[in-house]
Amino acid sequence: MNKSVAWRVLALLLGICLCLDAGAEDAAKKSAPAAPKAAKAPKAAAVALPTIIWRGDRATARVFVRELAKGYETSKQGKVELQPFNTISGLDAVIDGSADIAGSARAPAPERPEEKQLTFYPIIWDALVPITSPKNPVSNVTLKQLYDIYLGRLTNWKELGGEDAPINLYAVASPTDGIEYSLRNLLYHHGDQAVSVPRLYVNIEKLEEGVAIDPHALGMSLLASVNSNHALKALSVEGLSASSATITDGSYPLYTLLFLVGREDGKNVANVQKFVEYTSSDPVKALMRQHGLVPYNDAPNLVANENARVAFIDARLETQAVAATSGGTPVSAPVATADYLTRTAPNAPGTQEAKDRAARVQLEKAAAKPENTPAH
Repeated sequence: MNKSVAWRVLALLLGICLCLDAGAEDAAKKSAPAAPKAAKAPKAAAVALPTIIWRGDRATARVFVRELAKGYETSKQGKVELQPFNTISGLDAVIDGSADIAGSARAPAPERPEEKQLTFYPIIWDALVPITSPKNPVSNVTLKQLYDIYLGRLTNWKELGGEDAPINLYAVASPTDGIEYSLRNLLYHHGDQAVSVPRLYVNIEKLEEGVAIDPHALGMSLLASVNSNHALKALSVEGLSASSATITDGSYPLYTLLFLVGREDGKNVANVQKFVEYTSSDPVKALMRQHGLVPYNDAPNLVANENARVAFIDARLETQAVAATSGGTPVSAPVATADYLTRTAPNAPGTQEAKDRAARVQLEKAAAKPENTPAH
């Protein structure tokens, strides 16, 4: 065998050996047991957020409170279970302990002593807005017209510049419900003033549904609710439309406060307080403004100017407030103002001044009454 052939044979044998060694190494790797993977650390159990139960009117729940509750949960501060119905159901639920917090469209009612155990936290300035169907041509109503309509003295749309058709007046059935009570308190200085309303509904949502399909309807709602409901037409009052601007400067006369309401002795009082504090945060204030609402602290002048607002309304009505049908004495503007401020802003600087003014007025009236002369 020559040398070249020998070298070729030797190279071939070496290649075969190398291949066999590589194959054996691969087989060994495949047959060797895999190294155990590091065990994953168990996930920490999610901490349950504290939950409070909110009950109140459907209008604010639909427009604002649902988003408020969602933001509160997203911030990991707690959860809010919503039970929307109406103001009075919310207040009663907090009183009996079946809810932790209520949404109220009115201040506490003096004629309901059970509400003395509740704490009313002013949160938002909104507006009471007369509503009708978009098919109704009337666009404005005066305070005196509203006064007479609710007492049954003005009953035809032609007296408001509209069609010759009856005014179908709509209201929420409970006289102590938020929107109705607040309106009557402004017009008559009695939140439970008896009125002539043939069409009554369980809550504002049902009322709005009825008004939307009745071209001769008239009802009362909140600006935030009307802004989101294109099936309704809002009427201006005394030529002014309700808006965040006319609420803030007080030029729209029927602005109103919305409250959160709790009990200081409630079982969930700490979480209620935390939720109330959350409503004053910057993200929540931005949400309020987005819906045309005014954060309470954005308009401190409204509390200070309450006496002027009451005087303005009374001047337009050209009369002092009537007594409620249950019997009672008409209340003058200074007394009504003091009562309102005591309930809505008890610690405001103008509240004590209003109370002192009301006391002076009552003393002057008492002094002006002639003494009874003995019979001869």
